[in-house]
Amino acid sequence: MNIFYRPLYQSDATQFIDQLRAKDPGVAARQREGRELLWDKPVNREAWKEYRAAQVPQKPYVYQTEGK
Repeated sequence: MNIFYRPLYQSDATQFIDQLRAKDPGVAARQREGRELLWDKPVNREAWKEYRAAQVPQKPYVYQTEGK
């Protein structure tokens, strides 16, 4: 037996999530749908290329005024 062995521990939050998923198997599918709704958007690469080309280079110290 390993001297660093600990019994398998699960936090209260992990136990709650496991119980929720056992009661309602559709939770994972609804989570994926929610993620797709908010985060997984198609990327318009042409628009991003134009956006990056239109950026103006920033000076190293933005608050410095023009010298005389």
